[in-house]
Amino acid sequence: MTGRWVVIAGERAQRPSDFLPRRLPVEDDPLRPCPFCPGSQLDPVLECRGPDGEWDVRVVPNLYPAFSGNDPMVVTHLGPVFTQAPASGVHDVVILSPDHNVSWADIEADHSARIMSAIKLRMLEHSELPGLRYSQAVVNSGREAGASIEHPHGQLLSMPFIPGEAANELAGFARFQGNCLLCAVMEAETEEGHRVVYADDRVVMICPFWSGTPYEMLLMPRSHDIHLYEADDEDLAAMGRSVQLALDSLRFRLGDVAYNLMFHSAPFRTSADFHWHVHVVPKISTRGGFEMGSGVLINVVPPERAADDLRSSFAHA
Repeated sequence: MTGRWVVIAGERAQRPSDFLPRRLPVEDDPLRPCPFCPGSQLDPVLECRGPDGEWDVRVVPNLYPAFSGNDPMVVTHLGPVFTQAPASGVHDVVILSPDHNVSWADIEADHSARIMSAIKLRMLEHSELPGLRYSQAVVNSGREAGASIEHPHGQLLSMPFIPGEAANELAGFARFQGNCLLCAVMEAETEEGHRVVYADDRVVMICPFWSGTPYEMLLMPRSHDIHLYEADDEDLAAMGRSVQLALDSLRFRLGDVAYNLMFHSAPFRTSADFHWHVHVVPKISTRGGFEMGSGVLINVVPPERAADDLRSSFAHA
């Protein structure tokens, strides 16, 4: 997808402590009142309510945004190697549940659908703001994955430029000839079956051939839409359910591990080749100097073995 090579070195997985459970507390002060629990004084941008009439998904502005304001992205050169521009944009927090002690792995299908609907609605609103070019939703669970608050939540960040990883994926789609890259991946993987973790009539979940980290998963809607915010409600609900299944299978196979979810959609106002999708990356290994210095990831669990392990976890469901 990005044109980068990865190294598959399955024999290295025999080393002790290759897979790291959560070790660090998420919050520095666990006695501090949770800002995302019911009763907190928040100004919701959006609330999705469950069958009991109470909110179960809420989107609020991030109090410490990485992107804010509506200044145009005008680049200023401070010298031959010093370039800057305003970090304009929008930074939302998506509170996944009023329950402080759950994760997306515990959330029911209807609730998962409302999470996806909230992401879609806010991403659509962001796409209509002048000057913004790209939006990404993420969920960081666990300190090792970058979370600073225990309560289950995600973030939606919209910005006035296309970041490097998105640009690399766009280039990967552009290089692929004759078809959509991910449509071709789904066709090939479902035919082979070796790396398919789960599939239904709307979503295909695989451990991709190019997995750079152990037990990495890629979730793809069968329907070809380049923008997440243009997907229909049925596809979004199916993706929400698939995220829950993916995280539950990780927990069953690996225990309580930290993880990142990354929802990749095409840049705003583009018709470039793309297919929106979700990356699931458990944080169970660390990158060494070679990986950081070269950009080449070393994966100690071949994706075929990972898919087989994760498929077996569905038997307990």
